[in-house]
Amino acid sequence: MEIHVWSDIACPWCYIGKRSLEVALERLDYRDEISVHWRSFELDPEAPAKRDLPMDQLLAKKYHMTMDQVAATQARITETAKGFGLDYHLSDLQSGNTFDAHRLIHFANTCGRGDAMKERLFRAYFEQGQLMSDHEVLVACATDIGLDGDATREVLATGAYGDEVRFDEAQANNNDFSAVPTFVVDGRFAVSGAQDPDVLVKMIERARATA
Repeated sequence: MEIHVWSDIACPWCYIGKRSLEVALERLDYRDEISVHWRSFELDPEAPAKRDLPMDQLLAKKYHMTMDQVAATQARITETAKGFGLDYHLSDLQSGNTFDAHRLIHFANTCGRGDAMKERLFRAYFEQGQLMSDHEVLVACATDIGLDGDATREVLATGAYGDEVRFDEAQANNNDFSAVPTFVVDGRFAVSGAQDPDVLVKMIERARATA
């Protein structure tokens, strides 16, 4: 059975969703029969390499919220993340383009390290305040999980795996996926949002029972 997950590095609910899926899979005695594939999705494909405004001001401007509303929302997300063992520092986030980070995940996947790369990038962004468009940050994350630094630099410099990112995004568009994370199980069942592990377990079990 295959689970495909469309998500963006810059989406706080996507990291929570990854943890929720991991919890769900641990509850299944047939976990080894399931493969998880991370698919690319950019919440803002037109984002610059780096935005200069602090994250709370960016969110207030984008969603027409007061600063108090932003603070309350960020606190709720941080508390939810903590329940999954994640230590979010949302006020430290550096907003920017995530296209190169997605390319790096595709590269890591060819080495059997796609999941580890996804995890490392999430941690760098949400827990360490790293900028996902900074190539030196990306190289450091790649070497942390055992990828070759020179090979990683070449990938980032040449634009390799850009077509794979665009293919994922085209599939998301063709299937009207507008929210992330979006989980697709067995190519037949889909759900969006950082779902509770129980919801994901039920969907996986339904897919398996009707295969």
